[in-house]
Amino acid sequence: MSTETPTLKKKDFQSDQDVRWCPGCGDYSILSAVQTVFAKLGLPKEKMVIVSGIGCSSRFPYYMDTYGFHTIHGRAPAFASGLKMARPDLHVWVVTGDGDAMSIGGNHFIHLLRRNVDVNVLLFNNRIYGLTKGQYSPTSEEGKRTKSSPMGSVDHPFNPLGLALGSGASFVGRTVDIFQPHMRELMLRAQAHRGTSFIEIYQNCNIFNDKAFSYMTDKPNRADNVLYLEHGKPMIFGAEQNKGIRLNGLQLEVIELGGSMGPEDCLVWDEDRQNPAFAFLLAQLAPPNFPTPIGVFRAVEQSTYDGDVLRQIDAATTQNPGKLEDLIYGGDTWTVEPPQEQPAG
Repeated sequence: MSTETPTLKKKDFQSDQDVRWCPGCGDYSILSAVQTVFAKLGLPKEKMVIVSGIGCSSRFPYYMDTYGFHTIHGRAPAFASGLKMARPDLHVWVVTGDGDAMSIGGNHFIHLLRRNVDVNVLLFNNRIYGLTKGQYSPTSEEGKRTKSSPMGSVDHPFNPLGLALGSGASFVGRTVDIFQPHMRELMLRAQAHRGTSFIEIYQNCNIFNDKAFSYMTDKPNRADNVLYLEHGKPMIFGAEQNKGIRLNGLQLEVIELGGSMGPEDCLVWDEDRQNPAFAFLLAQLAPPNFPTPIGVFRAVEQSTYDGDVLRQIDAATTQNPGKLEDLIYGGDTWTVEPPQEQPAG
């Protein structure tokens, strides 16, 4: 009987469920990318698991013909961690949103990254609560007018990449829903990484926060507002490739290339740095003074929580072979007798 994994195609990962996102939602393109990437991995479908919390993005397990868990608000990282510990042979992907992960799920999110459990996290960031119809979220910009902030939000927003790097994440990336080739490449990189892989995906909510990222997605603006991070290459951008990023003291700054300034004056990107300080600096870059960086911010090798725990279990069972029953009955035991019937009267 053959045990070879059959060659799978994108359609093999499409479930029989009707996709019920709003027409034009950026989630469709992310779903398409994930299905395409899974087909390229050459892995059996029964080895792939999607775990989600609550939100528009969290409908994802229904639309993937794999195993999946639609869990509770913000707790997908806890379920995913437990699953990976119990079944280390599985490839576990967490799908979450900026509200699900950054608000009620914030504590679970940071500890998943700190522990470096070998799972992949896709965070759909549309800077709004979409499922509950347009309230401001933990990533909404200051002054954002929504149904829950009619005079403008006074909250300081989370920077998901900064939070991930501060939590010690070993793989951190960012991409955009409509940048299909770029998004698929990051997902392949995430799957290949050993440890927690975190990818923030800028995703357009065309109903409640339309064009939130148009400054970097509209073609006329794209070249001057997007910085593609490429390992080992100088950080250059612009329609004419005439702008760069350099380090001036402890600050990053934009420089014009030409004349006295050339590519050699630009910062050369190194995603392998153990110290996340440079990655954190890059995560702060934002318009109007800087382009938005996308790509891999950090990719370092660290021990994984699941690997270390399983090694401890193996060591313990090797040093102390035996049965659970022997442990339970190895000390003093008592027999509990049923209560005696009391005499009448």
